[in-house]
Amino acid sequence: MKILANDGISENGISALEKAGFEVITTTVAQEQLVDYINKNEITGILVRSATQVRKDIIDNCPSLKLIGRGGVGMDNIDVAYAKEKGLHVINTPAASSESVAELVFAHLFGGVRFLYDANRNMPLEGESSFKKLKKSYAKGVELRGKTLGILGFGRIGQATAKIAIGIGMNVIFHDPFIDSATIKVPFFDGQSVSFNFESKTKDEVLKNAEFITVHVPAQKEYIIGKREFDLMKDGVGIVNAARGGVIDEVALIEGLESGKIAFAGLDTFESEPTPEIKILMHSKISLTPHIGAATAEAQNRIGLELADQIITLLK
Repeated sequence: MKILANDGISENGISALEKAGFEVITTTVAQEQLVDYINKNEITGILVRSATQVRKDIIDNCPSLKLIGRGGVGMDNIDVAYAKEKGLHVINTPAASSESVAELVFAHLFGGVRFLYDANRNMPLEGESSFKKLKKSYAKGVELRGKTLGILGFGRIGQATAKIAIGIGMNVIFHDPFIDSATIKVPFFDGQSVSFNFESKTKDEVLKNAEFITVHVPAQKEYIIGKREFDLMKDGVGIVNAARGGVIDEVALIEGLESGKIAFAGLDTFESEPTPEIKILMHSKISLTPHIGAATAEAQNRIGLELADQIITLLK
């Protein structure tokens, strides 16, 4: 049986599949050529990340296809219900990338409170000629320790983010319409661990009381954070979105940054991805990454093995 990893797969995932008798193809096939390629090569399973779309046209026109796999959490690029209705297996790896995304959130937060996103732009240009001026510009940083982090969406990634926040001494509050309470176990290097109990608050409570807010929700039809939500927040709040583009109203975000209501934003995902708006890309108060939340070697290895295990279980 042939597996097309159209958006790539880790070497350990390939090895596990090949040992089980699968042929793994890592050719990247253009979206418009997928149906023809799958049929010509009698592909049994297709693996994607966020780039490749698996919609009804592929599901309807590729009779050899038995499985669709998503290396990651969100499956908004796959017609999941329709695929299952047609008898296809649809799998993903919800746990594999949680820690990687959570660490990226804190990369943006630490960079935000110490102006690294802006300093790294200006130091190469002005560091030699205007060192003292830049030093003064970036001399009003704050610490994350002791501050309140509001988490919207408290699934695996939200909880992984909470663990890091607790570890550096932050107060954590969360809102999730599907989770009333959660126990977070924070492990340490020596095998010890400490557990903390949390109760979900209303969305407005989180928005009003958090000094920093991070969003961890699937793709939405409407904004999770728009002008109304920004108005409820504390002045000087920091915002991070490493979830999905379109959950934050970017027009309202820019307005908040310009007015000073929002101190900084960290964005890993964008409304108009993969062509983010120029106002977002050029803004001096936005820390930017190109949707790399799960892009660590460790996460990709976990994703590859998790996909391989599920494929072997389902197709062998």
